[in-house]
Amino acid sequence: MTACAIEPSAGTEGPGGHEGSAGQESAGHEDGTAPAGCTLSADGAYGARLASAGGSWFPERWTLDGPEPYAVPLPRNQPEEPGTEVQPMGDGRVLIHRVVAGRHAFALLYPTGPGTGELPLGAVECPDRNARLRLLPPAPGGARAYALAVGPRSTSVWLVAGGAFGPERLAELPGRCSGGVWLDRAGRLLALDRETEGRTKTVVVDLEGGGEVTPLLQIAAESDDRLLLADLDSGLLIVRSDAPSPGRARLGWGVLGSTLPVRFPECLRLRDCSVTPFAIQPGQVLTPESCAVALRVDGPTGSWVGVWRPAERRMHHLRAPEGWLAGAGLWTPEGVLRLPYATQAVPCGVARVSPPPAAEREPGATPVPEPEQEPPAPVADRPGQPATPSAPRPVPLREAPLGRLVTN
Repeated sequence: MTACAIEPSAGTEGPGGHEGSAGQESAGHEDGTAPAGCTLSADGAYGARLASAGGSWFPERWTLDGPEPYAVPLPRNQPEEPGTEVQPMGDGRVLIHRVVAGRHAFALLYPTGPGTGELPLGAVECPDRNARLRLLPPAPGGARAYALAVGPRSTSVWLVAGGAFGPERLAELPGRCSGGVWLDRAGRLLALDRETEGRTKTVVVDLEGGGEVTPLLQIAAESDDRLLLADLDSGLLIVRSDAPSPGRARLGWGVLGSTLPVRFPECLRLRDCSVTPFAIQPGQVLTPESCAVALRVDGPTGSWVGVWRPAERRMHHLRAPEGWLAGAGLWTPEGVLRLPYATQAVPCGVARVSPPPAAEREPGATPVPEPEQEPPAPVADRPGQPATPSAPRPVPLREAPLGRLVTN
């Protein structure tokens, strides 16, 4: 079996570093993205995180689709290790990934009256200590869960929940893979960032077609190109690449299936800050330029929320709610950003933030840059309170004729 080991869990806080002034990667996942404070199901109905009390760690499930959010602790007989991964399933159970005696064990947790029930799912052997294993983002539908096992020379995709016979290896790819973005609502097409021969390019794995691999993102021959987010309604893709500035990764955007080049807005570059996109507004069918994108901004004074639309030349800066589980959140189709947070007074809360609306302009008109302003303080006086919109002086969108999205 493919060797594997664990990466930082979704319940571990830490700054990200894939889009900073120096283009350096900092603590977080292997691809440099910041781990979120909470993992949300694909439909946003549930969340799961590793919470702490009295120095001990335990899984916690959040229910988010009711009138008021509430949390249910799911402790077992002994505390969990700090690096344990948890992920919500579509039926409200929580998948847990533990490392036990060199094996990666998976189980489903669920509340049973005053206690916690556990359904073991099996384990993946891990003979190679130099390999890694981590859960992939929640799959559409919520009935299945997948993991990525990264070895020294190859990567395997595992079905770890929802199968008939325990963990099942579905595909094996040459090279080292990271990331993980779902490209269809059936949970069949998975985009991975694959490193081979010293370069990283995004490929698509067909999990129901025998693991067939096809290229997706190739901006320049010598660039490292990664896919960070994809919206299935509009086709908007958020990428990271050093094609515009070799050695310095930048955020860009493109449209799935389009022959237009990827663009790299200057307003997404913030000095001494790292910027990690975490949610795209759904429901904007065939209008990718109008989609609002939520970004986690980590700076010297803390973390806050950025909102940007491809049609605009600026990023709106919003104060995060106190206790924000940084990097976690989702959009409603109406354009309201929901951010989970936890404080002593409110152990399970969701702040609803309405960013400034998209600027109206004549069809075909060129957007007008906004005046120069400063970023906000990272914490709001009350959950969801926005700061005065602010950003460094914008520079017009730069259309980089560097390549295209490969969709064959």
